[in-house]
Amino acid sequence: MKKKPAQIVGNIGLFYACYKLSMLGWNVMPTSRNARGIDMICFSMDGTRTLSIQIKSLSKKNPVPLGNDLNKIIADFWIIVNDLNSDNPQSYIMRPKEVKTLAHRGEKEGRISYWLQPKQYTDQKYHDRWERIGSGL
Repeated sequence: MKKKPAQIVGNIGLFYACYKLSMLGWNVMPTSRNARGIDMICFSMDGTRTLSIQIKSLSKKNPVPLGNDLNKIIADFWIIVNDLNSDNPQSYIMRPKEVKTLAHRGEKEGRISYWLQPKQYTDQKYHDRWERIGSGL
């Protein structure tokens, strides 16, 4: 299968997560592509609950870049979707505190960056655990 451009991989992951959350009864709205830290807003059917979601889309099981400041991790949930060059995407549902706790700190030429390594996020306790988000019904 031909490798997809990064923007297409991002779109696939975003809309895959929109589909899964819609199936749980959430009204889902992707944000504009330049919104910092949040990729979608979800509303319960009765409008009393809202969630913010950050999506990280990867074509394969690579480290997830987290940037240079863990305080910018602000969404209610993080959804990592990988294997997007296959017909069987994998999803991992995490809380921001879990992402921050598991983050790997790197330093190169005096610059600090944080990453979430595959062995951290591919744990079974996160894999396809959409029920962690709950129902929007």
